[in-house]
Amino acid sequence: MKAIFYSALARFLPAIALLLAQPASAADPYPNKVIRMVVPYSAGGTGDNIGRLVANKLSELLGQPIVIDNKPGAGGNIGAEATVRSAADGYTIVMASTSLASNPSLQKKMSFDPLKDLVSISQCCGVPMIIVVHPSLPIRSVSELIAYAKANPGKLNFSSSGIGTSSHLAGELFKVSAGVDMTHVPYKADSQALPDLLAGNINLMFMFQTSALPQIRSGKLRAIAVSTVKRSPLMPDLPTIAEAGVSGYDFNGWFGLFAPAGTPKPVIDTLAAAAVRAVQSPD
Repeated sequence: MKAIFYSALARFLPAIALLLAQPASAADPYPNKVIRMVVPYSAGGTGDNIGRLVANKLSELLGQPIVIDNKPGAGGNIGAEATVRSAADGYTIVMASTSLASNPSLQKKMSFDPLKDLVSISQCCGVPMIIVVHPSLPIRSVSELIAYAKANPGKLNFSSSGIGTSSHLAGELFKVSAGVDMTHVPYKADSQALPDLLAGNINLMFMFQTSALPQIRSGKLRAIAVSTVKRSPLMPDLPTIAEAGVSGYDFNGWFGLFAPAGTPKPVIDTLAAAAVRAVQSPD
């Protein structure tokens, strides 16, 4: 009897092994494999940090690993284009920002149309910008910044993480709103702009609050004002640019998830529901 049993088992083992080795099929519930989250910014920056926080929570909620793929450059366009060119199956998503909306108006030619080639999943957060100056400057308020800039037209420079990025647009909005002339110095990423700012080669920068706080608290940079209409809960004593004298100024950078156009609606709905739960979770 044992011989018959083991003989039958030997015949069925290859078939069982083959079934276990089969990859998940398209008919399996989404998601059934690793998801790639493209982050069109350099590692260590605000977009990267937010992307990783959201990815970790999404992975828990969806039950699948989410890998971060940093593709910085061109104001986020390189990473967004890589997403557009990916399969519309929900296994490639992108953590985009404000620049996704502004780039079509700022660049002469784009290889994709954000409105047609991407579909929104969910907004994840809004992040205030902080005006920070190098401590060597005799500037401690927005009024002093405006007065200094008007007395020295074009001599003050401000850095950004690239043309069309939030740090660039916040600076340009300030120039127009305050009626001052400052020189824009674009970099490819915050990680490249920050060392020159800390060294005093750059005078000031509009930085995302999350990136600016460590430098402010260490005394390496001086905070002047926050860009949003309301003060930041993390820096309640820091005035807004509007209440400091530039009436109507309001700039709030956002980050959100997108997928290639054509991604099935049930997949988008699954991702959206998980994203909402992720960003609303207490931790």
